[in-house]
Formats: sequence, C-alpha cells, structure tokens
Amino acid sequence: MSVIDANTLASLGLTSAAGQKKESSRDELGQADFFKLMITQLQNQDPFEPMESGDFLGQIAQFGTVNGIGELQKSFDGIAQAMQANQTLQAAALVDREVLIPVDLAVLGEEGGIRGGVDLKASANDLTVNVYNEAGVLVRRIPMGGQGSGMKSFVWDGITTDGERAPPGVYEFRAEAQLDGQTSQPQTLLNARVDSVRTGQAGGGVTLIVEGFGEIDLATVRQIG
Repeated sequence: MSVIDANTLASLGLTSAAGQKKESSRDELGQADFFKLMITQLQNQDPFEPMESGDFLGQIAQFGTVNGIGELQKSFDGIAQAMQANQTLQAAALVDREVLIPVDLAVLGEEGGIRGGVDLKASANDLTVNVYNEAGVLVRRIPMGGQGSGMKSFVWDGITTDGERAPPGVYEFRAEAQLDGQTSQPQTLLNARVDSVRTGQAGGGVTLIVEGFGEIDLATVRQIG
C-alpha cells in the first residue's frame, strides 16, 4: 500500500499546505474527513499489495468506537446535570422540615423532646434506648419491647427516670437489642430540622445544613418528617 503524501492530504483539506497559517480553525478529524481520507487511501493503494478488507473494517470500527464514546460521554454529562438539578430542587423542599439522620447526639432545649429511630437489621426479643447526659450518666431508659426488623421510632419527652425535666444540653442515645440471650447495639438515628441547603461545586452533591449538626450529606437522610 502506497503512502499518501502531504499534497494529497492538503487537497482534502486535512492538513495545512506550505505558506498557510500554522493554526487551524479545527483540530479534530470529523466523520466526513475520515471517509475522505479512507477513499483516498483506497484510490492510492498499491494494486500489487491491496489493502485487506479486515484492515479497512478495523479502521472504520475504531473510528466509530471513538466517536460513539464521545457521544455517550456527552449523554452521561447531560443526565448527570439533570439529576443534580432535580436533587437540588428536592433538597430545597426540605428547608424547615425534620429529617432522620444517622447520629447519636442531640440537643435538648428548654421545652419539647427528641425523636429518633433504631435501625434493626434483625428481629429482637427486647429493644431499649438508653439516654445519657454529657457526663455519661444514664438519665432515662426507653423500653420498646419485642420488635421486628426495620426502622423503629421512639420519642424521649425530656423527662428523666426521677420524673423531672432534664436540663438543656447535649444527650447521647444508645440502643440495645436482645435476641436469644445475645446483646447487640443497632444503629441509632435522630430527627433534626433542616436550616438550609448547599449545592456542591463542580458537580458535587447536595449538602443539608441541619440544626445542631452542621453539614449533612443528603444521601445519609433516612426519613423525612
């Protein structure tokens, strides 16, 4: 197969001829240019050493694959942008609402209580949520009895075991599950109010600014109150 010289390429508009500007308005080989080059390659091949059909088809397949990957990437980018925009709109609707997030510390105010949940991976003969103050002292036990697997809700009204109102402050919640004499500590989640929403930069995710907890990834939200 003969080699295509620069003049032949120049006649096809695929390279710059002598005396032309070094910079080209286009630096990519388009589909039309590719087939022009392929036809010229066939016309100038050595008749004694013709180009094999496998080589010809291989070049077409390779070009089609590269071109297809580029178009596919554009489609993925468009889908990602649409999903992020939709996620942002959904997150904005959460402002001033309560969400259930995987944390075990919460702030008790002058009034009201704290709501939360326990994520049971398996059934339990007995489930209890223990509440501790900042000094690590147990101030209340919340018995929940036998429970099946799944998310189980609980409420602490802010009253201690002595029947008095607990002072405002940070309290820790730990769950204990009993099953056939074995004790486990399933994940505890607590409710908190969403103050605002922040959109990540450069295609990043959406972050919730949650009262008392700061920034929380939207993906970690388990329930919306």
